[in-house]
Amino acid sequence: MNVLVVGANGQIGQHLIDELKKQGKHNPIAFVRKEEQVEHFKKQDVKARLGDLESSIDEIKKSMTDIDAVVFTAGSGGSTGSDKTLLVDLDGAVKVIEATKASGIDRFVMVSALGADERDRWSEELKGYYVAKHFADMWLLDSNLNYTIVRPGMLLNEESIGKVLVKEAIKDNDVFSIPRIDVAKTIVATLDNENTYHKSFDLVTGQDTLDEALKSL
Repeated sequence: MNVLVVGANGQIGQHLIDELKKQGKHNPIAFVRKEEQVEHFKKQDVKARLGDLESSIDEIKKSMTDIDAVVFTAGSGGSTGSDKTLLVDLDGAVKVIEATKASGIDRFVMVSALGADERDRWSEELKGYYVAKHFADMWLLDSNLNYTIVRPGMLLNEESIGKVLVKEAIKDNDVFSIPRIDVAKTIVATLDNENTYHKSFDLVTGQDTLDEALKSL
């Protein structure tokens, strides 16, 4: 499959591009906002397409020619205000979902956040972020696309542990974090795994191999 990675220049996105290349089963195509980012990926022998999540659905759709699956792992980042969170994490996600539908693409993987599905788990400090993630996920659920929603815990810049815990909702556990690279590996594993189709799940470091964990869904 040709996989469009929206947010390819982000930390999970870069790991995801690397994992897709390494495994060689699917072709990554980076969706990025700046021309220098396009050049960066081209130097890595990765195709890249220029796009802006704050542009129109029709403009975003132009990047979806010959695409078989879309992964949304974009985010406004912790240094921006709530306005950018709404424009990127919510409205940007919704526009990508609508552009995916309009392009006749069926497969969509969303990177959300642990607990985004339950309001009583949202912290006051990050409430705006959780609101954006919650309603973007809801839009995807109602889209009729073949979705998978991955809700990772606290993201760590550490080496791969390679063991995960996957559940519909993780509330009582000793570990609520996961390395970003293990999130990327999970995304790759879901792309054509039918057991993850039309599923949403929390994801943290655990004791199961990735194959074992996804079989348990």
